[in-house]
Amino acid sequence: MAAMQERMRMAKRMGRIKHKLVVMSGKGGVGKSSVAANLAVALGADSKVGLLDADVTGPDIPKIMGVEDAHIISGDQGIEPAVGPNRVKVISMAQLLVGRDTPVIWRGPLKIKAIKQMMIDVNWGDLDFMVIDLPPGTSDEPLSIAQEIPDADGAIIVTTPQEVSLLDVRKSIAFAQAVRLPIVGVIENMSGLVCPHCGKTIDVFKRGGGEAAAKELGLRFLGRIPLDPDIVVGGDAGKPFVVEHPNSPAAKAFYGIVNEIRANLKPVPPRPEGPLAR
Repeated sequence: MAAMQERMRMAKRMGRIKHKLVVMSGKGGVGKSSVAANLAVALGADSKVGLLDADVTGPDIPKIMGVEDAHIISGDQGIEPAVGPNRVKVISMAQLLVGRDTPVIWRGPLKIKAIKQMMIDVNWGDLDFMVIDLPPGTSDEPLSIAQEIPDADGAIIVTTPQEVSLLDVRKSIAFAQAVRLPIVGVIENMSGLVCPHCGKTIDVFKRGGGEAAAKELGLRFLGRIPLDPDIVVGGDAGKPFVVEHPNSPAAKAFYGIVNEIRANLKPVPPRPEGPLAR
């Protein structure tokens, strides 16, 4: 009975969200959380967006979104998420801990329970998009998300251009295919550095590897994001890059990727009548 009630509550919450996008990578250090945060903010320019930080043991999203000190309260409709730039609703394990330096030393089942609670117990309301930032790898959390949100639009795979990252990207893609999670496309992050003096592009980590992998595997290449020191500065200051530097090459790349994502989303079916629609 309890399991059935949980499924009904999940369906009710998630049924009010038109599109669910899962941002994942095969390894850490590729800038996945920065990409997830800036995509959410870019989508939020003209849509209602929620950003769920599903990296329970390494939650960085509140810092990047500038809501690290936001007070999370519980209301009649559930836990009220923090609100970041472009009115993006944000929830993360980091906001529910006693202190910033408190570690989460949990096994898989507890982490999965926490993720479910962030989906079920948070008052997300009606959203056009939910962006879910997964931890790196293909373990418990990605599997749980794939199982709990069977109608997700799919996974956005983030990689850097060099070969060592692309090896892990292929594992992420194989994982998504194994659990029948559609793949929206591949983003190549840290793809060249635009010189602030001469404007030329320096290929620090090579260039084009993500695009080549996407083509090889028959996936859509969503775009490449160049390195920019201001992305790091903005993340540390809690000011997402696309808001602070909207005319930069990297910000324009983010908005181009958002357009690619929007252009290939599946149609949203009408909401069902009855109890779950209310």
